Amino acid sequence: MLKNPSGGAFIKPALWPPGHSLFWPQALSMSYTARLVSAASESVLPSDQSQHTPMMQQFLRIKRDHPKELLFYRMGDFYELFYEDAQRAAELLDITLTARGKSAGEDIPMAGVPYHAAEAYLARLVKAGVSVAIAEQIGDPATSKGPVERKVVRVVTPGTLSDEALLEEKREQLIVALIAQQNHYGLAYLDLGSGRFRLMELEGEEALLGEIERLDPAELLYHEELQQGAVTNRPGARSQPAWEFDLESAERNLREQFQTHDLRGFGCEHLHLGLAAAGCLISYVRDTQRSQLPHITAIAAEMRENSVVLDAATRRNLEIDRNLAGGDSHTLMSVMDRCRTAMGSRCLRRWLHRPLTDVATLTARQDAVAALRDNYRFESLRDVLRPIGDVERITTRVALGSARPRDLTRLLFALQSVPALRNATPTEDAVLLRETAVALGGFPGLVDLLERAIIDNPPVVLRDGGVIATGFDAELDELRSISENAAGFLVDIETRERERTGLASLKVGYNRVHGYYIELSRSQSDEVPAEYQRRQTLKNVERFITPELKEFEDKALSSKSRALAREKQLYADVIVTLQESLEALRQSAAAMAELDVYATLAERSQSLDLCRPEFSDTPKLDIDQGRHLVVEQVLEEPFIANDTLLNESRKMLLITGPNMGGKSTYMRQNAVIALLAHVGSFVPAKAVTLSTVDRIFTRIGAADDLASGRSTFMVEMTETANILHNASERSLVLMDEVGRGTSTFDGLSLAWAAALHLAEKTRAFTLFATHYFELTALAEQLPTVANVHLDAVEHREHVVFMHRIQEGPANRSFGLQVAKLAGVPGSVLHAAAGKLQELESKALEHSAPDEASESPAYVPQGDLFAESASHPALRLLRETDPDALSPREALAILYSLRELAD
Repeated sequence: MLKNPSGGAFIKPALWPPGHSLFWPQALSMSYTARLVSAASESVLPSDQSQHTPMMQQFLRIKRDHPKELLFYRMGDFYELFYEDAQRAAELLDITLTARGKSAGEDIPMAGVPYHAAEAYLARLVKAGVSVAIAEQIGDPATSKGPVERKVVRVVTPGTLSDEALLEEKREQLIVALIAQQNHYGLAYLDLGSGRFRLMELEGEEALLGEIERLDPAELLYHEELQQGAVTNRPGARSQPAWEFDLESAERNLREQFQTHDLRGFGCEHLHLGLAAAGCLISYVRDTQRSQLPHITAIAAEMRENSVVLDAATRRNLEIDRNLAGGDSHTLMSVMDRCRTAMGSRCLRRWLHRPLTDVATLTARQDAVAALRDNYRFESLRDVLRPIGDVERITTRVALGSARPRDLTRLLFALQSVPALRNATPTEDAVLLRETAVALGGFPGLVDLLERAIIDNPPVVLRDGGVIATGFDAELDELRSISENAAGFLVDIETRERERTGLASLKVGYNRVHGYYIELSRSQSDEVPAEYQRRQTLKNVERFITPELKEFEDKALSSKSRALAREKQLYADVIVTLQESLEALRQSAAAMAELDVYATLAERSQSLDLCRPEFSDTPKLDIDQGRHLVVEQVLEEPFIANDTLLNESRKMLLITGPNMGGKSTYMRQNAVIALLAHVGSFVPAKAVTLSTVDRIFTRIGAADDLASGRSTFMVEMTETANILHNASERSLVLMDEVGRGTSTFDGLSLAWAAALHLAEKTRAFTLFATHYFELTALAEQLPTVANVHLDAVEHREHVVFMHRIQEGPANRSFGLQVAKLAGVPGSVLHAAAGKLQELESKALEHSAPDEASESPAYVPQGDLFAESASHPALRLLRETDPDALSPREALAILYSLRELAD
């Protein structure tokens, strides 16, 4: 037993972590010790291994170090799994569960997957949230006594993937670490594929859930004492022991990773909880990768104050990159993403999920988009970007030493494209484009190296060679020549020896047991020259070897293996050379991604008829003919654009109108326009002027949370409470149908009070949609509240939705007509119409004459508007603005008046 040099745990040398020297970092020793302790307490594997075969003893020793992972144990051309791992893998992968003999007197459950197809199986396991430890043979079978030595070379977890086949091309695969101190949270996240490493500190559960929704981590490491079901019950969530979050160890780990004296240069030394999370994260990732992660060279702090805050509900309701059904179609991302590269798509997704509030940055982005839009200059840039591979992730695989030959050819093509990218970038009109063009860098040395070293179309893997180009290395060329020209050399020897000896039956041959030989008939065997040495005697022939043939045999038999070994060494040398330029390669990849985003935003602005928004110092949201980008893509008819005006004297719009009239679409389109403006994109409108917002809130739709025991109404009230507590005067708030989930009087009262609070106390820019017509009276009481509505007209028992915002409150609901459109049976509609008439009559009987003439009477139904005592035709005429009607709308209203008059 040896004592850990940092103090504490005693560890057997036999169980020392593979690849680590004796004096390994304290954090790694603590992590490894914890795994041993955990294995001792949790594993159900046999404690007495003496009765097992040597092979099973080796498997069990490795498995004890990885009790929570499936162990892929390399045996020849297969990865084998045993015992519980085999049973679990057979179920998850739908592979055959069999048995491999006996060990300790019992059958050994076994399942396996082919080595060459392992990536496909790993992808399925990782998608299911399962981690896999991969144990490779590291010993030489020819010299090993007993089982060939094996060790775990990598642990594949959902958040630490780098292999191309295991990663979703256009989404980041993030791993997050989280620690809590009362209601204060420290969070760190890492994208291993790009090396982006960030930390932050958050106040409150709402802020935490919003960030988790934004990051959508594939794997989440949380402090073992954290009690937060929405976090700990997520797929890929893993509890970590408290000491993994020790601040002192965390800072030491981070300094070691970045090779710095302290962390002041990263501007995060005061964020203690965030640093604790970051230290846990970097220790975990290094442990799984068995690597020092040379591409992770910095960490940055993210501040929520620098971005527009979107809570979890808002991200879902705005369908940024996931629709409400959980898919990725009909989302903002699906409309905006026309990026030519995968890294560009990932960059755009980050921007959409983290809109900024810094006007200077947003204006600079707009300048870049405008410069590329001018004269369609984005087209040439996008043509150069189209064939470029995922340099960001290729660079990571180079850093981890796992880059494959075709990664290098794709990297070569990207580096060869840098001059063309720079030439296609108009730098004269936009600062960001100039800076990005400079960040592309130049790599003539690496281009020359890769052009000389790697063949044009290499095999997928290096395993069988054939990757290094001819002419790159003289020794490799010689070894290849020996192997490739062996047949011709043997023919030359045979011809020469026949002429020299005069023995016509002489021939040169080869077999796998005895190697090369000269064969003669028994009758001529006594006539051989003195230098011939007898190698084998058969019935009718004698076989000989000469010093020349022996020398060739030594070269020929070993040349193939020596050539492969030499090729692998040369390939490793190329990787090492590339690793010396990692930081420059990372910067170049980031510049390519940003150029791709700018070019895409320019193309979208042209193709979708978007305008450049202007930012104002005066609080306002002034939208001229705004549209909903996603909805208009799926409509067959033209989208009806609408205006929006919110300013200091007009803070809240109370929106009424029929179901299916477009209230929700109108509300969402304003939020999406604001979101895109804060990304730096052009927006779907004729003109937009707005001030920056600090947060966007949405309370839209009905959904329950059964897993947390919350009803639909409870979810609605929770979201409403979050808005009322956290919205500010600079926020944009969307409230739709508050109070619908309870009784009419309760719901109306809650909706009234919430609207009053937002209008009087919060004074946020608010779009408040409701079916409670009584709320429209707020516009008469508060000067900053205005009524608007979306109208519809009836024509021959059919309803026509106008989808156009008009000033003033709506005059009816059209609930029965919408029900008819939905296919509700006629008998039900007839009964509903009768009940509606009864309720309206009772309401009118209880209304005072003056009230009846001024506004609709209250009907105790949350989704119906009462009719006015005045004739409907007269009310429709009073509310109609002839100057605002199209010919079609005017004709529809004329038909409606005719029917009402009858």
